[in-house]
Amino acid sequence: MAVTDTFDNLLNFRDVGAHVNASVGTEVLKTGLLFRSARPDEASASDRARLVHQYRIKTILDLRSTTEHINAAKKRSSVSPVTQSAAVTGSNAAITEHAEIPGIHYARINLNGKGFERHLIWQLKYTSLAKLVLLMALGYRTEGISVIGKELMLPRGLTGLGIDTLDHSGPEIKEVFNVLAASSRWPVLVHCTQGKDRTGLVVLLILLLCKVDLETISRDYVRSEPELEPEKQARMEEIANIGLDESFALCPPDFCQKVAQHIDSTYGGLNNYLDKIGVGADQRALVQAVLMKKP
Repeated sequence: MAVTDTFDNLLNFRDVGAHVNASVGTEVLKTGLLFRSARPDEASASDRARLVHQYRIKTILDLRSTTEHINAAKKRSSVSPVTQSAAVTGSNAAITEHAEIPGIHYARINLNGKGFERHLIWQLKYTSLAKLVLLMALGYRTEGISVIGKELMLPRGLTGLGIDTLDHSGPEIKEVFNVLAASSRWPVLVHCTQGKDRTGLVVLLILLLCKVDLETISRDYVRSEPELEPEKQARMEEIANIGLDESFALCPPDFCQKVAQHIDSTYGGLNNYLDKIGVGADQRALVQAVLMKKP
């Protein structure tokens, strides 16, 4: 199976197992099971058919927030998230319904959930917090997030936010592993908006669990940067709207190393971290059994 593939309208798609095997020069993971990509919302009919029939994907693991789903829905409706950012009415399920691919199960887990949000929000200055509350109450989600973006996310950078996700999104990461530990859910496609950082964090945890070396994991992570080049300019406009700069469209080369170092120094290793958030040895073994090649 090919490591990467070109679709009509789906970026940053690759078979993680095939890419890892090609990087190390031997088969350490099974292929055709774990895929990653940018959002598949605008995938063409041909793209969707290939995901179902060629790659036989059973589960799409969507790590985006409600705000991202709303903005994606506006784009699909040809409404600019720049000029109209008041909330779209309806439930999150209604917002995402028209982007779903028939025949695939969706697991939507906002990886930067309530614990992560609280961690950031309570670091805001009082005046910024008041502004955030007002904007969100009025339905101006993008403008509200820009308050957090400028004051907190920008100084933390992608690597700092990845570490924050580890520390404050334990329940959501546990949900991810609940999905991965069910063999009936595979093959799985993991994505966020770009399929880069939140997706990269989840893939990092999976690959560390499957004994893949850190250098190989980093090569998979940084591959997203050239893969996303076709939409970089449009993405720059989106991230500027929430107070971020060009660094958030790139892949920090030391992202995986620093996150892995944090896991070791703070938790004493991956197994201890996963134990702490409720991903026990049985679930870890199930994920390993699905993905790891037997010697």
